[in-house]
Formats: sequence, C-alpha cells, structure tokens
Amino acid sequence: MATKEKNIWILLVFILSGLVVGGLLGELASKVDWLWWLSYSQSFGLENPITLDLSVVKITFALMFKISISSIIGMVLAIFIYKKI
Repeated sequence: MATKEKNIWILLVFILSGLVVGGLLGELASKVDWLWWLSYSQSFGLENPITLDLSVVKITFALMFKISISSIIGMVLAIFIYKKI
C-alpha cells in the first residue's frame, strides 16, 4: 500500500499565498460598507529599523507583520485545500 507523502515546502507556499491573497481581498473589502470587518488588522514588528554600521558596510534590519481577519481566513482555506490535495 503506497502512502502519499506531502512536502512541507508546498504547505508553506500554500500558507503564504493564502496570507497574501487574503490580505489583498481584505484591502478590497475595506471599501465595501458591510465587509469592513474583513480588513480589521493588527501590525507588529520592529517600529524603527535596526542599523549596523561597520564603517565599510551599513546593514539595516527591519521586519513588520500586518495580519488581518481576511488573511487568517485565507491561510485556513489554504491549509484546507492542501489537505484535500
């Protein structure tokens, strides 16, 4: 009996695409009166970028996440689709 092996990288691609598509749909939904709740979001990360100056090279680190309700729904749908495949 052969087992169907799933790759973790494909799952990560599905989740990231669900987050991106959900975020885009949330931005579009913010313009519709009765879908405003899909665009409710929370941002977290580094408020000010961290700069490392080595006199020869200057490196700046910054990371910010913005998670909305629609991106969470997109991520859940992506996981559901992944499990069905």
